[in-house]
Amino acid sequence: MLIKLGHSPDPDDAFMFYALAKELIPTGPYVFEHILQDIQTLNDWAVEGRLEVTAISIHAYPYVQDKYALLDSGSSMGDRYGPLVVARRPMQPDELAKMTIAVPGKMTTAFLALSLMLGKDGFTYKVMPFDAILGAVALGEADAGLIIHEGQLTFEQQGLVRVVDMGQWWYEQTQLPLPLGGNVIRRDLPQQALTEVPKLLTESIRYSLDHRAEAVEHALQFARDMDIALADRFVGMYVNEWTLSYGEVGQQAVRELLRRGHEAGITPAGEQIEFL
Repeated sequence: MLIKLGHSPDPDDAFMFYALAKELIPTGPYVFEHILQDIQTLNDWAVEGRLEVTAISIHAYPYVQDKYALLDSGSSMGDRYGPLVVARRPMQPDELAKMTIAVPGKMTTAFLALSLMLGKDGFTYKVMPFDAILGAVALGEADAGLIIHEGQLTFEQQGLVRVVDMGQWWYEQTQLPLPLGGNVIRRDLPQQALTEVPKLLTESIRYSLDHRAEAVEHALQFARDMDIALADRFVGMYVNEWTLSYGEVGQQAVRELLRRGHEAGITPAGEQIEFL
């Protein structure tokens, strides 16, 4: 059975799916085709139900919950750290309401967190590819930028400064980690696949954690502007015990984020939150 597996072309996802990409673990009757796209594209595709399994932003889950179930493994959680807002000069976070902010997509969790902080429709934004944002801010094409992926560790190379860390802000509000992304599986797959495929994804993550050096070496090809030490640090931020299983705290964080998003009028209600 062909399973089209969507994930971002970044080091943490590459690390996570190393064993599947290199066929290092037996997959039984399943053949995985890796589809690499930026997270906003994967969010849009999930609305259409295009892929059998895909990474999505947690923000996107209420929009796709009729088609997909959330998997217990594969999460990217920021524990007192996460997406950053950066600018060319130091400023206070409340100044962002008067700025034009480059963002990586309206369905990213980073955008949801920023909307919760500044208020729905409380800031001006322009959507652009995540890997173009640092350059756009440096060149003055936007006043500030909402940074995801490895840009969180490389923004200073562009002469930019941190305005706010959304993961730290979220922790101060909730004392919870910020659930940024997760994996989902399409509900219409056969029951056997709904049972077996999630176990294979978890096994792939565990393999990488057990063979860290070789998995980081594989992930390095997707690490823009990073040496192996920085790539290893980035992977460690987002592939860890939370990734093997949300656990009670991680599940609480997902529900709290989506509850607040719904109460703020930003997202639909998350009514079918389950962790297969």
